[in-house]
Amino acid sequence: MLQTGSAREGNVTFSAVSGSSVATAVTIGKVALPEMKRFGYSDALATEAVAAGGTLGFLIPPSTGFVLYAILTEESIGQLFMAGIVPGLLLTAFFMFTVAIVTARNPEAGPRGPAISFAERMPALLRAFPLLAIIVTSIGGIYLGVFTPVEAAGIGAGLIILLALAMGKLAWGVLGSAILYTVRTTAMLYLIIIGASVLNPFLALTHVPATLGESLTSLGLGAYGVLFMIVVIYLVLGMFMDGLAMLVVTIPIFFPIMMDLGFDPIWFGVIAVILIEMGMITPPVGLNVFVVKSVAHDVPMMTIFRGVLPFWFAMAGCLLVIIVFPQIALAIPEAMFR
Repeated sequence: MLQTGSAREGNVTFSAVSGSSVATAVTIGKVALPEMKRFGYSDALATEAVAAGGTLGFLIPPSTGFVLYAILTEESIGQLFMAGIVPGLLLTAFFMFTVAIVTARNPEAGPRGPAISFAERMPALLRAFPLLAIIVTSIGGIYLGVFTPVEAAGIGAGLIILLALAMGKLAWGVLGSAILYTVRTTAMLYLIIIGASVLNPFLALTHVPATLGESLTSLGLGAYGVLFMIVVIYLVLGMFMDGLAMLVVTIPIFFPIMMDLGFDPIWFGVIAVILIEMGMITPPVGLNVFVVKSVAHDVPMMTIFRGVLPFWFAMAGCLLVIIVFPQIALAIPEAMFR
């Protein structure tokens, strides 16, 4: 189970730099899938580990989902980032536990790799230290109030470029592609924000959130009954819609309802992001599944979808824990922003 664990740890680390689920799945998939196949892992386990682990990019800060949620609700990006730390680590633990169960039931799916001594691991840890230092600098600066999230993004990108240059691994073609990808992603987000700025006044004028909220509360389900209905709606929408589009369409409607019911806005942001993560591996759309398929050309689509099913239930379990114990998400932001 060594290589699967390495893929999962790689997903977590890269998620802390990327902030994008798709970018995490593509990058880790290109690196981890060939190695996992070389060590004899089944196609289902290898692809499911990358597809499900890639969703962590949407939860572990910096997260594109949290940034968009903050813009739509006018909440603090810093608080949302901090609220995603413990849930992100908890979801990682759920994923690792899922891998352990899968390999325990079918040892051939994930054969044990050769033992690696501590002396052999130390050089790898030392090579990873500069990247970890950049993560701590960019994310920690936001938490400590040294610079804004926008400034942190620029500092992080600049440090990554300097690190690649110092290591002699800076390829100008790759840098150009990264800049182009950034421009495209930024343009996409601005179009989404512009659309949201048109949608929100329309919803306010038509009183859709208020009407829907009154309809839900009139059913006598209570606060958590309404929350359950919203969770079901997210799960259904996740089968057909892109995650960012779901945020833009649903948050202006559901956010006022959640606030009227007395739920914490930061906590609800974490819940919404996890639900969108689940949509990323839910058929028939399952964006991350298609992304992994683009890397693993020889693996049938149904094999990948069947493989991610245990991880979908792991996400559902993590979601339930955070709903029952909201302090899992709120402890750090409450401690740092009191």
